[in-house]
Amino acid sequence: MGQDQTKQQIEKGLHLYQSNQTEKALRVWMRVLEKSADPAGRFRVLGCLITAHAEMGRYKDMLKFAVVQIDTARELEDPDFLTESYLNLARSNEKLCEFQKTISYCKTCLNMQGTTVSMQLNGQVSLSMGNAFLGLSIFQKALECFEKALRYAHNNDDKMLECRVCCSLGNFYTQIKDYEKALFFPCKAAELVNDYGKGWSLKYRAMSQYHMAVAYRKLGRLADAMDCCEESMKIALQHGDRPLQALCLLCFADIHRSRRDVQTAFPRYDSSMSIMTEIGNRLGLIQVLLGMTKCWMIQKELDKALESIEKAQELAEGLGNKLGLLKLHCLCERIYRTKEQQQELRDHVVKFHECVEEMELYCGMCGESIGEKNNQLQALPCSHFFHLKCLQTNGTRGCPNCRRLSVKPGYV
Repeated sequence: MGQDQTKQQIEKGLHLYQSNQTEKALRVWMRVLEKSADPAGRFRVLGCLITAHAEMGRYKDMLKFAVVQIDTARELEDPDFLTESYLNLARSNEKLCEFQKTISYCKTCLNMQGTTVSMQLNGQVSLSMGNAFLGLSIFQKALECFEKALRYAHNNDDKMLECRVCCSLGNFYTQIKDYEKALFFPCKAAELVNDYGKGWSLKYRAMSQYHMAVAYRKLGRLADAMDCCEESMKIALQHGDRPLQALCLLCFADIHRSRRDVQTAFPRYDSSMSIMTEIGNRLGLIQVLLGMTKCWMIQKELDKALESIEKAQELAEGLGNKLGLLKLHCLCERIYRTKEQQQELRDHVVKFHECVEEMELYCGMCGESIGEKNNQLQALPCSHFFHLKCLQTNGTRGCPNCRRLSVKPGYV
């Protein structure tokens, strides 16, 4: 298969894919991969296969094609192709929750850049790295990466990237419980879709609606949460987007739990868990198990709650997800307080506070914890964040956290 024929077949596959004929598109692209003698065409078709498998939640296949793409990029001896292939490798590992590998591959991308095309990928690299740091609950570095990605999006007038970063920022602020910002950013993403997204994939609309649903639920606006989640799920079902279906089912379950309707919540958690397991989203599985634990606690089935916690703890420790561990210690504290088991209670209180210290989840001004309840937060240019009211009351001449870190033990 020559260069022109390769190009025609890739375009044919894209047309099928955009018409929701995914399996036909995959067959066309696989045929190109087998028969084409054009390395640049093979590189491009591998990119199509990586994107398609990512959206279907076939992350192990996505990783397999990303590895082949790196070999093709080396054959082409082009730094732009090599940077793009390492980014795809980073994204594949991000989807499989291999966050340390993601960060390592992102750093490789940033180190090898030099051309204009490579520089335009910087924003996507920063976004992927930010998502990985967030998965590890390293909040300051995550925020730093997201803000960097946002600057690249603005400088390159890349509205699609801006939309994706806004969704990640919504997730970031949901985790540290500034629900006003958690809603603001996906609403901004939805605005971008409305204003610029005529030719975009519907996944951008679905993504923004899902993150809005999560924020609305946290704010107690359950009817709004349900509306957004239903719209997101509708698009996910139309496009065979398994990862988003799993997230929507989790959100539906959480909404029903917020209404104390445990009987309706459980089947949604089970369905979400089934898809999360199938696609390998271990971070999502932790969220499902946390929700199920809370349902068992509502029903006062404390031993079943502890069983769910044990499974979630194993996953959180394997991923290095510190926030997940903190939440699990918090739930254990409540359970053992009810059971009046003092030794276990004390152990989890100690571990909870160790997690808070490790993640720096406290305000460097008032000393109170961050992420315990809904609070307006404000980040300084260094990406350390504080209670907004503390900054407004005390003002700041530089960051107190950075000042504290710069003091060497020998000089204290």
